[in-house]
Amino acid sequence: MHMHDKRDTAIRRRPLVHAIAATLAVALAGPAMAQQSATQAPQDDVAAEQSITTLDNLVVTANKRAENIREVAAAITVLGGQQLENFSATQMSDYASYVPGLQLQSSGTPGQTQVSMRGIAAMSPGSTVGTYLDETPVGSNSLYQQATLFSLDLFPYDIERIEVLRGPQGTLYGAGAMGGLIKYMTRKPDTSQTEFRIGGGVSDTEGAGDVGYNYRVGMNVPLVQDALALRVSYARNEIAGYVDNLVDGRKDINDGDQTSARAALAWESDVVDVQFAAMRQEIDSKNNGTIALDPVSHKPIAGLSNYIYENEPFIKDLDHYSLTVDWDLGFADFVSATSYSDTHTSITTDQTLTYGPFTALLGLPPGRALLNYTLDLNQLTQEFRLTSKSGQPFEWLVGTFYSDEDGDNFQTVPIMQADGSPIPGLTTLGDLNIPSTYEETAVFANGSYKFNDWFKLGAGVRFSRNEQEFTQNVTDGLLLPIGSNSNTSSEDVFTWSITPQFQVSKDVMVYFKAATGYQPGGPNILAPGLPPVVDSSMLTSYEIGMKSAFADNRVVLDLTAYQIDWEDIQVASQVNGISGLVNGGEATSRGIEASALFRPIEGLTLGLNAAYNDAKIDEDFPTIIVPAGPAQVEVNTGLKNDRMPYVPDLTWSLTADWYVPINGNWSANFGGGFRWVDDRTNGTTERQIVRLLDPPTVLDEQVTVPLVIDSYYALDLYASFSNDNWTLRAYMKNATDERAYSTMNDIINQVTDETHHTAASPIQPRTFGVEVDYRF
Repeated sequence: MHMHDKRDTAIRRRPLVHAIAATLAVALAGPAMAQQSATQAPQDDVAAEQSITTLDNLVVTANKRAENIREVAAAITVLGGQQLENFSATQMSDYASYVPGLQLQSSGTPGQTQVSMRGIAAMSPGSTVGTYLDETPVGSNSLYQQATLFSLDLFPYDIERIEVLRGPQGTLYGAGAMGGLIKYMTRKPDTSQTEFRIGGGVSDTEGAGDVGYNYRVGMNVPLVQDALALRVSYARNEIAGYVDNLVDGRKDINDGDQTSARAALAWESDVVDVQFAAMRQEIDSKNNGTIALDPVSHKPIAGLSNYIYENEPFIKDLDHYSLTVDWDLGFADFVSATSYSDTHTSITTDQTLTYGPFTALLGLPPGRALLNYTLDLNQLTQEFRLTSKSGQPFEWLVGTFYSDEDGDNFQTVPIMQADGSPIPGLTTLGDLNIPSTYEETAVFANGSYKFNDWFKLGAGVRFSRNEQEFTQNVTDGLLLPIGSNSNTSSEDVFTWSITPQFQVSKDVMVYFKAATGYQPGGPNILAPGLPPVVDSSMLTSYEIGMKSAFADNRVVLDLTAYQIDWEDIQVASQVNGISGLVNGGEATSRGIEASALFRPIEGLTLGLNAAYNDAKIDEDFPTIIVPAGPAQVEVNTGLKNDRMPYVPDLTWSLTADWYVPINGNWSANFGGGFRWVDDRTNGTTERQIVRLLDPPTVLDEQVTVPLVIDSYYALDLYASFSNDNWTLRAYMKNATDERAYSTMNDIINQVTDETHHTAASPIQPRTFGVEVDYRF
């Protein structure tokens, strides 16, 4: 038994020991599963910062070389740093709905986020969306670090832009980027000018008893003019709590804070550029932002309140160091990108209403229980690549990549009496740790040839090999036999892409793209009935896109249609109370995405982003067999035609920004966004059959359908006034205070099978804030 499982709904109506074992084993499966540099004067940024999804005349690095976004045959959204500031974005949930094809569900705090793209949902612990910080990856590719539940969610201070690449990125970015890639691009040290910046703000959130506040400082100092520069920044955001506790009456229990600190040193010469950067990001939340709903009507039981018997703190610390060398060899550029990161994640979830009643089986009143787990990851990566000069008919890139991960996963389920005192002879239901290693080497190549002014053909290949080890050490508890279980795996994976590109006219480009991506497999628990190794999950994507501009670039339109065939999906299985992963089932995701930018008059920019996605499972997931004396229980955790969890069919958003010059050197910006997200399901359908073995007879059949989370809309507004030195900004998130939900899950008593309430993570309640920044 270990931590693989899909979501809590998969353990409904199982025998109690199996249900507790699955939760302990799963541990982290969750509740249900450009702009120009801001160093310039604010008014100089406006022309390039007219939309949160700026589409034209931007330089992006999707192909690991600097290119105009209009000439890249890929679906890319760019979020500029200034617009992130305008919307006061402090976490991914503040801007995800403005990116077509990007789905995000939050479990109640920054950093507890599941991310998927184009319907490739998180069905197992392995990552489906990759994350890069500048030139280096961040986050585990192992099955034992729960990458899907804790996607990198940077507090975006000192971020120049965020590039969101949709569709598989397996050839250039490798493992874990089968659905897409999120690339945080930080501001580089400037060797030509000195800058100092200081700012702060306060905010008021609906339901919060206290105000939130933030402050930030930054500086850029040339140490040797035009040769050596240092950039340093620090920011802190104090999050006001707004959830009250129905158990003990405490108010605002989900307060917390975010911290970002970064230092970068850059040396530039005519031939070699070198940058060393160090970043630390911290998230510290006292409790989750989750509230209790009526299990039938899904209306709040008591407003923004929840039942919390044991506090649910969440802590995530990231230390990231990188060294990038860019050497101009004349005929090509050589890049070395090295990184080392140390990530610590700790989370506690209250299990009192779920497993506290277990004490009744010991003749005691219902007690308390909690699940505590800690993840530690050390990751070293190294990439070398050689890139031809841009602007030639034949452009090429070759490289090699290495990654070494050492991780640990600690899990414990303490149980106690109702007053918190220990149960004689019993302290935990289970206590284990899972150390693991993941080592990957890869070689890759990418190239394109421009035959003439209207036709260009691109292609890429990547060969990867990973080797993994893990050990499960059980040290205490009733549910698991004390001892160790170890296993290893190795696999070779080949990915490819091919992209014909047509310049139909000066302002219209059409491209076709076929590409593959993968989610690494890994070793399984060694148990009869479970495969010793789960294979990589693979997909093939077919995409057609158009990028166009009209009316002197006053109208810019991007359209994309795609089909993704996903096979060997990694899903949870269980044999004799031992849980693991198996490769089972196929899925298909089809969709259309659109991004449009309109500039009807000088200073006014309107944007539209929309995505339609139809993502469904093509066949039943493998059957889980649970022996039950003369009978057996057969469980399917997903059925044919189920929707992919947490994937809406339709999302769309509108953005507006109006730049108004004022007397003197002052200017104003007024804008906002309207976002709409379709309904979603919180899981897949579970079918449970109780079958008598002799004679074969179906004794009972139950089908549990997933919860449906209603669609919602939200309105975000901002206004700012700026001159060369000062910026004063006001903003309002979720201006109409819509009570909508990101995640939802039933809290079920595993002894009586009764649902106590439904736990849901609301989107950010209405928050009004004011900010001031001073540059000098």
